[in-house]
Amino acid sequence: MQINYNELLQILFAGLVSFILVFISIPTILNVAYSKNLYDEPGNRHVHKKRVPTLGGMAIFFGIVFTYSIFLDWFDYGGIPFLLPSLLIIFSIGIKDDILVTAPIMKLMGQILAALIIVGFGDLRIADFHGFFGLHPDYFVSLSISLLFIVFIVNGFNLIDGVDGLAALTGIVVTLGFSFWFYINGDVIMPVLGSIIVGALIAFLYYNVFSKNQKIFMGDTGSLLIGFLISVFAIKFMEGNVAAVRPSLDYTMTSAPGVALGIMIVPVIDTIRVFFLRLSKGQSPFAADKTHIHHRLLTLGFSHMGIAILLMSGNIFFIVLSYCLKDLGTIKLLLLNFILGMILFQLPSFAIRRKLRKLRKKGLPSIENEVK
Repeated sequence: MQINYNELLQILFAGLVSFILVFISIPTILNVAYSKNLYDEPGNRHVHKKRVPTLGGMAIFFGIVFTYSIFLDWFDYGGIPFLLPSLLIIFSIGIKDDILVTAPIMKLMGQILAALIIVGFGDLRIADFHGFFGLHPDYFVSLSISLLFIVFIVNGFNLIDGVDGLAALTGIVVTLGFSFWFYINGDVIMPVLGSIIVGALIAFLYYNVFSKNQKIFMGDTGSLLIGFLISVFAIKFMEGNVAAVRPSLDYTMTSAPGVALGIMIVPVIDTIRVFFLRLSKGQSPFAADKTHIHHRLLTLGFSHMGIAILLMSGNIFFIVLSYCLKDLGTIKLLLLNFILGMILFQLPSFAIRRKLRKLRKKGLPSIENEVK
């Protein structure tokens, strides 16, 4: 692959601009949060012990949208049709929930509307099943599946935002996993957008993880925004690998949906695992609890940063594995990633049960209440 240094500089510069915008805007947002008492209060379902502002997503939104708009004009990119209107809707429902709390049904309706704009008007949809059981969706099936896919990924990212650094590091790794394929195939638009996202999240990470006096959470605004952008990457990635366009690509893969699952393994598997676990207990799959992978690892004594690094490392493993097996076959790679992911994500629960048995035998205080 011949390196185009002009394009590489554009990609790096986009990330730098986004990083600077987010880095310098968060202190101002924190001052507003402190003056208006806009905090996330500690509670039964929260793992933090102090009041922390949750408006980090506002800075992430500003950095991404502003930088993307600049590069869209400067370099005359075609961009992604209707992306900005969709992001504005995601931002609106996220910021309202971070400040005033929004009813779940209203958040869901907002997500569907944002997805409908970019799928229906922007025509960004899953139009090919890559030979999955020989199925070929018509327009309405394609539209419906694309809407469900986007809403699922958006909420998957929202659900993993439970410990410091996890959602941001996952967003960085997943974005790089998709952007790499676009870059080696000569696409500049998606790597530029990916660089913008990564730059914004790196700047946010400093305040979320490392800052002692200026700590901030990304809130629903940030997690919904990153989830939505990742779903766009995933659809573009899968549709960019359909059989009809493969002859024009430098680096092809015949199992793109399986690779996409491997890239997004953390939010996808954790969400599916938790939903099935709740259903098995006769609970609503949308009921709040502490059964997510990060909650299990916290119970086992891992620190926030330890959890984020552990899951990030696991995510990288699945990305490398999926790229290596990119031509294994769609169904085979999907099953491999799904089964292996389920097994690995269930290991902390097995470890907790073993720990509970040992504590009961010794007559020591139980950690049972922590895992409910």
